[in-house]
Amino acid sequence: MKYGCFGKILFVDLLKEQFEERSVPEEFYQQYLGGYGLAVRLLYELTPPKLDPLHPDIPIGLFPGLMTGTPAPFSGRYMVAGKSPLTNTWGDSNSGGTFGPGMKKCGFDGIIIKGAANHPVYLKIIDDSIEILDAGDIWGKDILETDEILKNKHGRTVKTAGIGQSGENMSRISGIVNDGGRIAARSGLGALMGSKKLKAIVLKGNHKITYFNRDKFTDLVKEYNKQGKAKEMGKMMKFIMNKIPNMAKMMRKFKVGMAGSPNILRAVYHNYGTAMGNTLSAETGDSPVKNWKGIGMYDFPFSKSKEISINEINKYKISEYGCFSCPVQCGGILNVPELNIKEMHTPEYETCCAFGTLLLNNDLHTLFEINDLCNRAGIDTISLGSTIGFAIECFENGIINQEDTGGLDLNWGNSKEIIKLVKMIIARNGFGDILADGSKIASEKIGKGSEDFSITSLGSEIAMHDPRYTESLAFSYAFDPTPGRHTSASIDFTDVGPIDKFEPRFKLPPKWKKNPDRKAEAQRVCTGFHQILSSSGLCMFSASMGEYPFIDLINSLTGWEMSAEDLITSGIRIQTLRQAFTLREGIDIANNKLPGRVLGIPPDVKGPLKGITVEPEEFYGKYCEKMGWNPNDGYPLEETLKKLDLEFVIKDLY
Repeated sequence: MKYGCFGKILFVDLLKEQFEERSVPEEFYQQYLGGYGLAVRLLYELTPPKLDPLHPDIPIGLFPGLMTGTPAPFSGRYMVAGKSPLTNTWGDSNSGGTFGPGMKKCGFDGIIIKGAANHPVYLKIIDDSIEILDAGDIWGKDILETDEILKNKHGRTVKTAGIGQSGENMSRISGIVNDGGRIAARSGLGALMGSKKLKAIVLKGNHKITYFNRDKFTDLVKEYNKQGKAKEMGKMMKFIMNKIPNMAKMMRKFKVGMAGSPNILRAVYHNYGTAMGNTLSAETGDSPVKNWKGIGMYDFPFSKSKEISINEINKYKISEYGCFSCPVQCGGILNVPELNIKEMHTPEYETCCAFGTLLLNNDLHTLFEINDLCNRAGIDTISLGSTIGFAIECFENGIINQEDTGGLDLNWGNSKEIIKLVKMIIARNGFGDILADGSKIASEKIGKGSEDFSITSLGSEIAMHDPRYTESLAFSYAFDPTPGRHTSASIDFTDVGPIDKFEPRFKLPPKWKKNPDRKAEAQRVCTGFHQILSSSGLCMFSASMGEYPFIDLINSLTGWEMSAEDLITSGIRIQTLRQAFTLREGIDIANNKLPGRVLGIPPDVKGPLKGITVEPEEFYGKYCEKMGWNPNDGYPLEETLKKLDLEFVIKDLY
């Protein structure tokens, strides 16, 4: 590979303690870019079908995006990929911070790991020396302790990613943590590392990315950053912005969402981050409430949600935090002296909703303590909060009692008991062991009708955004090859950061919001766009931050002459192969049914979502036709597979 990539992947066999650098054909990069696009191309053929995801022969991959490690704005992401222990589907999850660029500095476009070590180990890649080392002294440590020990051993400049206690315990809702609190959390991929007894990966290198046209690439970055960098707000602007969380009721009444001009959004994200939505989403109907059976304005009204607002959180903020190459820096670092917590990452909206609105908990210090516990343990806060909501509702309905819970009195908003249960789940102690693999598996163990309270899609706890508020989320929750997530392609959700305003050469059909056929075509384009955005290493928030020289950056980096249509085709190829992976596992994705509460069955009789029911099946059929898939079963047609250079899939599906 001449430009943009190194053209090689590191393969690691933990059982045999062997390493191999393998070349990747150059055409793979144009077809799949990087990140989980390149990962699905390689892992599809390396993953034996229908094995338990925790089997030693199941590989796990860590892949930076195509532009990760370059100065391209927002390009600091890397992806973890493999068969999901939670859903048995294709699984992927991404994280920011600095670990992805660290992989590129080691001269690899990805790391694929298979086999299981005979004892706890970690992988060290420093200055072209690769070793598998004993992890006995860090096994059992939380992720912050692990990072500190590894930096003391190998130098303060190394980058680390690893698992905490949840991953070690093979919790199927665990993730992989880097930079002290950036987590590839969803899909349960931390359990894959735990099953291989792989505690961490330590990186340091000095390889440099080569550019086809460095001057043009640099000029594009400089020009974007002139307009795209978040600016510090003046006193008047700060005064106005601080009032926004208190305007939740007004925004509900006038149906005002979170969209806005790029300048405003850059300022909002920089100063407040995603937790700006804590009060607004609870009030407007975006946030699920009381395990999806409540209504925010009645069950968790502004008088409660304001207690966990971003204004209250920012009282503890000591500095900004941003991922590598991010001009906005939406994160923050907190000190919470009341809890003796120092330099903790600000809890994101999803965490605040999952342990706040969803559980009717308005105790801010509880959210801080849980955020710290989950960062250290490496566990997905969406799945964990939802699983606790499931347990509370089981308790409320007499399906379980205090004898089952080990004495815990599980009631809505009982913050002290919620914290105790979080600790039990992380340690897999007592009743926590029942819940540690998510609510679907827990309901199968408990029985007695408890499955009605498990709000999942194919076992994945559904994200903290209600599809009755953003309709096409129901489609992506149910039918994406990696189900239940708000970070998959969803045309209505993407409209917060319109594709055609991010890169004008990506065209959406005119008036797509008012015509079902045009909306299905818009979803097809959105699907392709989403895959290439993620696989390039860009943060999904970049689409909200104004016009971006996306195509020109890719071409000036690589020397390709990719058009908008070429890139969308690459994205469709990635999505089709993700779909094929899930179908090959025997998953009947086309007949997946979401819980009635998520769809509005029955509809609310009051509140902001009154009378709304979402039915995504017809839209999925239209989408499949646009994608070249069978609308009855979601199988990509043979001619589609041939057109996308996916002939190798035909034998698996037909």
